[in-house]
Formats: sequence, C-alpha cells, structure tokens
Amino acid sequence: MITDYQMLSGLQKVAILFSVVGESLSLSLVKGLSKTEIRKIRSTLRGMGDVAFSVKKRVMEEFYFGFLSEQFQDEKTEDGPIHPFEFLADLQDEQLLALLNKEDPPVIAMVLAQLEPEKRMLILDKVDPTEKGQILIELGSLDNIPLEGIIEVAARLRNKSSYLPRTTEFSRGGGKEIAQIIGGMSSEEEERYLQTLQNEDPALYEDVKKYHLTFIDIIEKFPDGILRDIMNTVDLSDVSMAMKGVDQETVDRIIGNLPQKKQAMYEPEEGPRPKREVDKARKKVVGIARDMEKEGQFNVADLTGGGEMIE
Repeated sequence: MITDYQMLSGLQKVAILFSVVGESLSLSLVKGLSKTEIRKIRSTLRGMGDVAFSVKKRVMEEFYFGFLSEQFQDEKTEDGPIHPFEFLADLQDEQLLALLNKEDPPVIAMVLAQLEPEKRMLILDKVDPTEKGQILIELGSLDNIPLEGIIEVAARLRNKSSYLPRTTEFSRGGGKEIAQIIGGMSSEEEERYLQTLQNEDPALYEDVKKYHLTFIDIIEKFPDGILRDIMNTVDLSDVSMAMKGVDQETVDRIIGNLPQKKQAMYEPEEGPRPKREVDKARKKVVGIARDMEKEGQFNVADLTGGGEMIE
C-alpha cells in the first residue's frame, strides 16, 4: 500500500485523481492531456495497488489548491453565491437524460445532488442497476471532490447542454391519443378499428377503452348531473336526433333531467332517419362531453370504469 505522499511522482498523483473522481471528471480538471498520456495514466493506475486514504486526501487537496477557475475567479462576493448548475433548471426530463448519457458515475452523482427528489428518481430509473449502485455510493462521497472540480464539470455540462435539442413539448402517443383519433371517425370505422386493435393488441385495446368515449357510454354510465349538463348544452334538435334507437325509458330519464323549459320544447324525431344523421348528432354530444372533460369537469376514465379506484 502506498502511504508516503512525498514519494509520489506527478504521473502517480494524476492516476490517483483518476481513481478518486473518475476519468471523465479528471479530464475536466487536467486539461490538454494527449491520448498517449492518458494511456500512461491508466497503466500507472493499474500497477499502483492500494493507496492510503491520507495520501488520496493530500492529492485531492493539491489539485484543489493548484487549480483556479478562470470562469469564476473574478466573481465578487457581494454578487452572492455562485450557482454553477443553475442551467439544469431549464432542461426538460429527456434533456437531462441525454445530458448524462455516457457520463461517469461521479458526474451523474454530482448532477443528482442538484436535482429535486422526483428528478433524481427519473434519472436513476433509467440507469443500469449495476451502475445505479455505484452512483449512490458516489452520491455519498461528493465531499472528496474539490470545488474546482465541481465548477469545471458544471461548465462542461453547461456547454454540452447547449448542443441538446431545444426544449419542446411532444406526445409519445398511447391509449388516450388513439382514443381521441378513433373518436373522430365514423361509427363504422370506429367499430372496425377497435375490433382490429382488440384482436392484434389486447393490452393496448384495454388502455384505449379507458379513454374511448361513445354516445352509449354517456347515456348509460354518466351520472344524471353530468348527463344533464351535457344535454343542456347540446341543441335540442341534435338531442332528439341522437335519441333515435334509444329505448324509451332511457330517453325519458335523460329528457326528464333537462330544465323544464327545454323539456317542454323537446320534440322526438318521428319516423326512420338516416344512420349518418343519427351518428352525426351523437358525435356532437360526445364532442360536448370531451370539451367539458378538457375543462376539468370530470374524467372520462373514472366514469367509464377505466380509472384507478380505491375501496
């Protein structure tokens, strides 16, 4: 075991730095190393054996006091504390993941220490289980990294972040988006695509059903209060057209929920009507319900039985 700091060569000191904070962070501290020099450092590190903690501490102190941050050395104390990782707050989740991709555990740990708990778990959930353990160990050993090293890493990551795709909102699809698309189709297409989905991907079909809304869902599953608000918003002529083919008991229940003035004005559609006209009227009812959902008045998944429930 190496116990005498005074006997170390410069190459050995750099090798110890590599072993303590990792190669990526070390290269941020010791700039300008050629590939040949890096290979020598790696070779030296492999042949060094164990190093006493006191020696490692002396090496880290030497690098700490030996480096000055050109970026922050002119800052005045009255300007307040420096926040080298402040740029992280402007990054979306996927940008954070891209930023830390292929970084060494000490660097990832350093970034995790700056994030809110939810963000930390997001990063850790995407990390290989073996590497996750190393990151957690590093997270508890950040005191070993000199301030200069932290500042250098922050500056490098900030520069790296400038090359990431700019912040953007986008959807990755899923059951809710598919349900919205299918909801805009004709009733025949709607049934056909749902049947195809059920046959080819039952799991996705079940997810779509949580959010898919039909006129029948509304009149059979929605409570009277919400049903009244929906039907009261729809034009009476569309209500009467949408009721074609619905059993009289259900029609009476729905119309009986309307304000008395509208009840008096309601006139049922007489005689057979084209299916496309009935479907069009029913789509209007569904559209009103969707608008109300967007306004936060209810959640379709809860009303149709797809939402998570607790006894």
